[in-house]
Order: sequence, then C-alpha cells, then structure tokens
Amino acid sequence: MLNIAENKLNKTVDLKNYKAIEKVMHKKHYKHFNSFLLTFSGVGIIILFLPWTQNITGNGYLTTLRPEQRATTVQSQIPGRIEEWYVQEGDYVEKGDTIVHISEIKDDYFDPNLIARTEEQINAKAGSVVAYQGKVNALNNQVAALQRERLLKLEQARNKLLQSKLKVQSDSIDLEAAKTNLIIAERQYERTEQLQAEGLKATKDVEDKRLKLQETQAKLISQKNDLLTSKNNVINAQVEITRTEAEYIDKISKAQSDKFTASSSGFDAEAQVTKLENSLSNYQIRNSLYYVRAPQSGYINKAIRAGVGETFKEGDELINIMPDNADLAVEMFINPIDLPLAHKGSPVRIQFDGWPAIIFSGWPNVSTGTYAGKIVAVETFISDNGKYRLLVAPDPNEEPWPDALRAGSGARAIALLDDVPIWFELWRQLNGFPPNYYQADSATEKATTK
Repeated sequence: MLNIAENKLNKTVDLKNYKAIEKVMHKKHYKHFNSFLLTFSGVGIIILFLPWTQNITGNGYLTTLRPEQRATTVQSQIPGRIEEWYVQEGDYVEKGDTIVHISEIKDDYFDPNLIARTEEQINAKAGSVVAYQGKVNALNNQVAALQRERLLKLEQARNKLLQSKLKVQSDSIDLEAAKTNLIIAERQYERTEQLQAEGLKATKDVEDKRLKLQETQAKLISQKNDLLTSKNNVINAQVEITRTEAEYIDKISKAQSDKFTASSSGFDAEAQVTKLENSLSNYQIRNSLYYVRAPQSGYINKAIRAGVGETFKEGDELINIMPDNADLAVEMFINPIDLPLAHKGSPVRIQFDGWPAIIFSGWPNVSTGTYAGKIVAVETFISDNGKYRLLVAPDPNEEPWPDALRAGSGARAIALLDDVPIWFELWRQLNGFPPNYYQADSATEKATTK
C-alpha cells in the first residue's frame, strides 16, 4: 500500500477491475468537486478584498434638537386650588392660551380689595413725602433767614464796639484835658495865694481859685470814671458779639438738625412708598398668575393635576405640552470604549421603530429602510446607564426622515467609521482590536473639503 517494496502491487494488480474502486475513483466526480472548491475559494478571496465600513452601534430614542422644542411641563409659580379647566388632553393650544384658572389659598392674599388698599397706602405715604419735603424747604428758608439776621446782628454789635472804642478815645482826650486844667488851676491857686500873702490879692480871690481848683479836681475824677465806663462798654460790645455769634450758631444748628430729621423722615417715607409699590406690582402680577397660560404652541399631552378643587404647591406640575414644530433628533448611547471614535459631523444610519429595514452594517449603501443623520453633539460626561450620549440630527443632503415620527419612539443608530477591506475587519475582530482611531482626521478633511 505504501509502495515501499520493490515489487509494486499496483503494477501487478489492476484495481480498475473492481467495481468499488471504479465508483470511488471516478474522475468526473473529482472534476466537478475541484471546480466547486476553486470557484468558492476565488469568490471568498474576492470577498475578502471587498470594502467594509467600520461602525459602532447604539440604541436610543427620538427627541428634539433644541431644548425649547421638547415636551414642556407647565407649572404654577404660586400655590393655589384648581377652579376651572379650559382644555382637555389632545387639544391644540396657541402660545398664551388660558389652560386652567386657579384661586388663592394663602390667607395673606384673601382680601379682594388688596390692590386698592395698597394703592391708598401708597398715596398716603406719597403725601407724607411731600409734607416732609415742604418742611425741609421751610427749614431751609428759616436757616437762610437766621443767617441773614446773624449778619445784621453781628454788624450792629461791631458798630457798637467801634462806637465804644471811639468813646474811649474821646474820654481819654477829655481826661488829658482835665489833667491839664487841674495843673492850670493848681498853678493859679498857688499864684493867687502867694499874691494874697503879699497883699496884692484879696482873700475872696484866693477862695475863688480854691473853689475852681476843687471843681477841676472833681471834673478830673468824673472824666476818669467816664473813661473807665467807656472801656467797660468796649468789653461789653465784644462780649455781645461773641454772645450773638453763639446764639445764632445755636439757632441755625437747631434748624439744620430739624431739617436733617425731616429729610431722614422723608427718605424713610420714600423707602416705604417704594416698598409698597413693589408689593403692589407683586400683587398685580400674582393676580395675573391666577390664569395659567400656555408657554408655547403645541398639543396637550397629559393633565398631571386632574379635577376641580385640588390644591397644589408652587412649582407643582399641572399639565404637559408637546410643541408642534419640533426638529427631531436621535439620542443614542454608546459604550465608553467607543467614545473616542464619535465626532461631530460623523455620518450615521438610523433604523426607526415601526419602519421595516434590511440592514448590512458594513455596507450602508445596500441597506434599505434606514435614514441618514449626522452627529451634532457628543456628551462629555457619562450618563446614568453607564454609556455616553450622542445627539444625531437629520442629514440635509439625504432623504428626509418620515413625517409620522414622534418624539419618544425607539431608534437604532449605526455610526459609520473608516472603509477597510473585509479581511482587515475579520483580522481586527479576531484579535479584539478597536476600529481605526483616525476618524477625527478624516472627518476634519471632509469638513474642510466642504
């Protein structure tokens, strides 16, 4: 069988004469099988060199591209009680339409004439402000009058001082004259007395001169007294100037103090007026909040608070509204290991729930039932589900998304990466290597080219 011996068995025995050998060694059977293997191998080799688009997949759901286009929960800014509903679920409302009427539940605002009473308080306080302002003006006039009067009084006192000083000078001159007269009188008396001793003058003449001398002495004493009185008047005039200055400083200071007190009271009244005006504005705005209105146009999805008479706190949700002009987008989630491969502007193929599709993830061009999109946002912080969130918007250059799509429905997104041969992708999968990390440069080149 191994053809080791020198006597070859196949040369001495003809195996073709046996039917079993004839069936096994059929040359025609070998020919077809070999052709099949050759064709299959050739097709397999050709397939290995076909292009394959690397991708990362993720599940998500439909949302809106802009935050203000998403479902809005209408809340009440004040606590209250539901009095009347003006809409029902499924209704379409325009921006500003009244949704529900509520009533007050806080006792601070029960008074139906609260606004009118507050306006009366404002008017009263405003009158107080005017009154205080009038008092301030009156005190200003009083201060001005006191200042003018002080100037006149001081001028009068200075004139009196000047008169006293002049009187001192006059009395001083009179005193000197009196002294001179006294000297003359003494000399005349002495001469008359001498002449009387010589018998030339009579005794009567001596007595007349003595009398005149005494009168002159008395006049000198009187003149000295007048001079002292004049000097004392000078001192009194100076004291009067000081007293007048102090008196009017005290009066003016008191008037200014009253003026500052009135100004302070006026400012306090103005502050109370401002506070009351603020309260009035708050009351007016609060009254307008008794009617909850739609913040934007859309459809009423769900009434969160139902019935009439139900109370709620401020900030509680009342109703849910979905805008009617929302720009849809897909919110998909990818694994953290795939985050470096996701970039803004990268193409994405999307399969929506309810739309049949045949998907070849590596050959997006031959897939049917999928729609094109582009990544517009990549989350920089991991979500609660342990994955990163991507936001995919429709590609304006591709087929538009179906009009019947609604926010909240499910979607499966396939982010497209580099185009590589199938053999490379098989080799990468077998070795557990990640997709190519050069997608960012590729995306940048495409954006630059556009």
